[in-house]
Amino acid sequence: MSESITDKKERLTEKQVAHYLKTNLDFFNRHLDLLSELQLPHESGKAVSLVERQVAVLRERNMDMRHRLSQLLDNARENDRLFDKTKRLVLALLECNDLGDVVDALYYSFDKEFQIHYTRLIIFGNSSTPASAARIASVYDARDYIGKRLKSMNTVSGGLDVKECQFLFDDDAPQVGSAAVAILQHGSPLGVLAIGNQDPNYYRSSMGTLFLGYIAEVLNRLLPKYLQG
Repeated sequence: MSESITDKKERLTEKQVAHYLKTNLDFFNRHLDLLSELQLPHESGKAVSLVERQVAVLRERNMDMRHRLSQLLDNARENDRLFDKTKRLVLALLECNDLGDVVDALYYSFDKEFQIHYTRLIIFGNSSTPASAARIASVYDARDYIGKRLKSMNTVSGGLDVKECQFLFDDDAPQVGSAAVAILQHGSPLGVLAIGNQDPNYYRSSMGTLFLGYIAEVLNRLLPKYLQG
């Protein structure tokens, strides 16, 4: 399709660009970023001059640094959002009056704020443990299913074996691709906090567990007073 008359009128010619640069000698002083994008080959035939090679290397490094800076800014913004959500959850947990309130606040935040696919809070206890939306399990059963997790007492992320996944996520186990697990303890094991995602690569073994570990530390200090008696 031929260009319209308007397009032809609006297109700048090389002569017009050259004239503008001649009459605006400080143009590149005001647009230093353009200098890193210019390509000015030397008259050296097919050979590449040292200056050209240095400029090319500097340009590549500049692009790499821009990419890294962009990633750092994205991570900083995501960390800010994560901090705000975590702060709201901690404040909500501190205002709770009983175990039911604690569990409800935790599940609501993980579901609505953090948009976690599957959340499980399993408390080690018996029939005398206060009722709540959390699942009550015997610590002896837990040792049969997730014994190695209880021994490490560390917050971990990555894939679970079938036996561990079934114990933690019960009916949702077939849909869980990856998970992060924090053992709750206060002198002795109190329970388990587990979160799962349908994506097998979402919770990788190298993924940071700082957030889940922090929430677990808060629960370690809150749960005992509701489990006594």
